[in-house]
Parts: sequence; C-alpha cells; structure tokens
Amino acid sequence: MTEDPEQVKKDLETQTRLAEDRLERLKYLQADFDNYRKWSEKEKASSIALANEKLIKDLLVILDDFEQALPSLEQEQNREGMMMVRKKILKILKEYGLHPIDCVGKKFDPHFHEVICKEKCNEEPDTILEDLGKGYQLNSKVIRPSKVKIAEHITENEGENNG
Repeated sequence: MTEDPEQVKKDLETQTRLAEDRLERLKYLQADFDNYRKWSEKEKASSIALANEKLIKDLLVILDDFEQALPSLEQEQNREGMMMVRKKILKILKEYGLHPIDCVGKKFDPHFHEVICKEKCNEEPDTILEDLGKGYQLNSKVIRPSKVKIAEHITENEGENNG
C-alpha cells in the first residue's frame, strides 16, 4: 500500500495551508483580545475618574461652606481647628488632581471662567478684576468654572458724558 508521492505532496501542501490559515486566525484573535483588554482597562479607569469627579464636586460644596464660615470665626478659638480641617481637605483633593483656577489679572477665557458682572475701568478689556466664586479643575478638566468680574473699557464718549 504505497501512496503516490504526488498525492502525499498535495496533502502536505493542503495541511500546510490549513496550519498557516489557523495560525493567522490565532494571531488575529490574540490582537483582538489584546485590544479588548486595553479597551477594558481604559473603560475601568474612565469609570473610576467619573466617580471621583462626582465625589469631588460634592465635596466642593463643603469646601465652599468652610470658606464662608472662616471669616466669621475671627475671634473664636475654633478658627485654627477649622483652618486645619480645611487645609487637610484641600490636601486630599489635591492628591486626587484637584486644583483651583487662578484668574485675577488674567484674560477672560470662557473655558475656565463665567462672567457674573462687568466693571467699567481703565484696565484692558476682558481682564479679570475679581474672583467671585472659586473655580476648580480636576486634572485637566474644568469641573467648575470661576465666577468672575471682568473689566469693560471706558470709551471716550462715556468719559466726556461723565465729566
């Protein structure tokens, strides 16, 4: 029962093509799985960041209350304790990537600031004069814009009408 060498050669070529095809499919499956794993890790990190953002936004309300309460404690002994608690809260939030938006003296930017009012003065137009409500960024995302007062330039006509 000797097999034809041509037939053996054809069978070998067929099996070789089949093995190469399956190897190629395996490579695609491995790449798909690797992409899925990366996507899954990214999705998990995104979910954690979103949960952190919500928690931090909720904590900002408490931080605002501290800011408002501190001036009324000028003469009280509790002031120092309240300052320490506020400082600890800020430190923890900073470790999570929260930082205040500095704005006084800078140009108005709608991505970081919300105009509450304007004041006519000799400053450069759209320069922020006062921070009326502290704004914050979480990492590079603005989670609460600063509420600001900006400069509105006095025109020559207005100056003549006033004097």
